[in-house]
Amino acid sequence: MEDSDYSVGEVARAAGVTVRTLHHYDEIGLLRPSGRSDAGYRLYAYDDLVRLQQVLGYRELGLPLDEIGAILDDPAADPVEQLRSQHEQLGEHVARLQRQLAALEKTMEAYKMGIRLTPGEMFEVFGEFDPTEHAAEAEQRWGDTDAYRESRRRTSTYTKADWQAVKAENDAIVAEFLAAYRSGAPSTSDAAMVVAEAHRQSITRWFYDCSYEIHRGLAEMYVADARFAATYDQHAEGLSTYVHDTILANADR
Repeated sequence: MEDSDYSVGEVARAAGVTVRTLHHYDEIGLLRPSGRSDAGYRLYAYDDLVRLQQVLGYRELGLPLDEIGAILDDPAADPVEQLRSQHEQLGEHVARLQRQLAALEKTMEAYKMGIRLTPGEMFEVFGEFDPTEHAAEAEQRWGDTDAYRESRRRTSTYTKADWQAVKAENDAIVAEFLAAYRSGAPSTSDAAMVVAEAHRQSITRWFYDCSYEIHRGLAEMYVADARFAATYDQHAEGLSTYVHDTILANADR
């Protein structure tokens, strides 16, 4: 294969552009093919393909065609430096798009959960904890339950201030569990079970009617699933087990 026997159709398919686009680039002098066949058809060399790659890269960055031509045709420009600069710019562009994509995905998952907050607002409320991280799994596990539907119905109306109140109340309950645990109070003590009941009532107040049976199920999840256990054990090793035992004791009495 000669250096310049890529047909316009082959180049169009490889680059993901139309033949008409390549014809236009030729007509305006942005990308002239290096050769022609005996029948007069355009033939592109390897260097033409490199230039096309640069043109498409700059187009992705939003530059107009005349500006792209001026950049590529600058006699003082170093081609390798141009490629390096464009690689850096495209990398930054891709990173911005990835951040936008992540924000959109977080917003979609939040809507599935009934959380009407932007990603920025969610960070303000929840910090590094991402409430949408396991949204799809939660929907798969509990999506067909009355509790899940009730939770979505209620939370769909919550404002940022409401979520801040939810988090503040939950943080206070975790702090009370931690205080009881560190004091050495048994999980069956009144002091510990008062906190467990406050936890159940908080869920009922904000999300759904948390019966003692449902509360038991949550307690089992707190120790069976390492991700949920970590929300307690990050404060003190073994706290998730203590919370589990206290919830069961409260449900039994």
